[in-house]
Amino acid sequence: MRAETGESLELLAAQRERAERRLNGLRAIMLLLLASAALAYAPSLPPALNRVNVLVLTPTLGWTVAQWALFYRRPRLPGWLAVANPLVDVIAITATLGGYGLAHSPPLAFKSPIFLAYFAVLGSRPIASSTRKAAAAAVIVVLAYASLLTLFVVIGRAPPFASPVAASSGPGISALDEGAKLLLLAMGGLISVYATAWHEGMAMRYYQASRDREQLEIRLAQAQLSTLRQQLRPHFLFNTLNTITALISVDARSAERMVSGLSALLRLSLRSDDEQEVPLDREMEMLEHYLEIQRLRFRDRLTIDVRIDPGVRQALVPNLVLQPLVENAIRHGIGPRAAGGRVTIAATRRNGALELRVEDDGVGPRAGGQSADGTGTGLANTRARLQHLYGPDHRFEAGGGTGGGFVVRLEIPLRIARGGAFAAPPATEDVDA
Repeated sequence: MRAETGESLELLAAQRERAERRLNGLRAIMLLLLASAALAYAPSLPPALNRVNVLVLTPTLGWTVAQWALFYRRPRLPGWLAVANPLVDVIAITATLGGYGLAHSPPLAFKSPIFLAYFAVLGSRPIASSTRKAAAAAVIVVLAYASLLTLFVVIGRAPPFASPVAASSGPGISALDEGAKLLLLAMGGLISVYATAWHEGMAMRYYQASRDREQLEIRLAQAQLSTLRQQLRPHFLFNTLNTITALISVDARSAERMVSGLSALLRLSLRSDDEQEVPLDREMEMLEHYLEIQRLRFRDRLTIDVRIDPGVRQALVPNLVLQPLVENAIRHGIGPRAAGGRVTIAATRRNGALELRVEDDGVGPRAGGQSADGTGTGLANTRARLQHLYGPDHRFEAGGGTGGGFVVRLEIPLRIARGGAFAAPPATEDVDA
């Protein structure tokens, strides 16, 4: 649970970082617009106010541009920028208001629309900050404006008036108006913090729901794969037991060897019961026990031809993927023929993928009772497992061979198991049939 929460917080932090980068771009645009306005009004403003504009806008714009040079080449921005940027903005707004009040008059400062920029700072926090950082920014905004008011009252530049009408025509400030401004800033800060917490909670719930849905889909796919794999065992087991029963009275020695082979096959199968994929060598080891049982059953009527490229012996394949394909070939292709036949099992690398092929020279799809498109029970089971395991990254073909018989061919991603790790072999190992 902690790991999932940490992952969700990491994703949320990445989203906030992208928002901080975009906000810094907007900050640069706004500062350039303010600088252009200051230049346009410069001829009509007193020199003292022009100095205030220069002293505030120049370092603020410099800090904004410096962030690109210092931090934007990094994959991650420093976490403290989410606090430093609103702090710089609040200092710039407060310094502008204070400079106007000292250079000209407090009424000019407190009636300036620059005051509204505080709300822009608060409004940007929910998309770029955590709840704690948004709360810190809200406190800084209220304290900065309250400190500015206190400073002008203490030095006597802005005596407070009880009546807003008297304050509007005099040199002082209206206590009622400024108190209302502080209340609005506090309310704006609370809304900003609540919006940040709400956004954070929504994001966490969304990530958690996505994670739960992904885990549910994985468990469902694993359950479906396990069900499909388990379906293979009873069918093969019943066929083998029937064969053993038939042999007991006519060839007890062969029946005994068949029981031994069945025991070994089941033991190997249970050893890898919880694995969806196994190395091809292990798959062939299990298949060899099955083939031994079939050789005892068919004797000289069955020939097995195994062609495994040495470069793919450690390639990962679905557990028990070959046994139903070989069983299909023997039962439907070779079984109906009085003269028997040959089953070829091949594995090779082709175009960066692993190709598995099971081919027989038997009676063909129609005569053998198997569908020409490979939709019989065993083949349909295999097709479904491949779809669950590899999605679109596989191919499955089944049908009659060019010279008769039946061919099943499948391609899956080639991954080599080496000491528990997966790796792809070099491209030079491709084999063309």
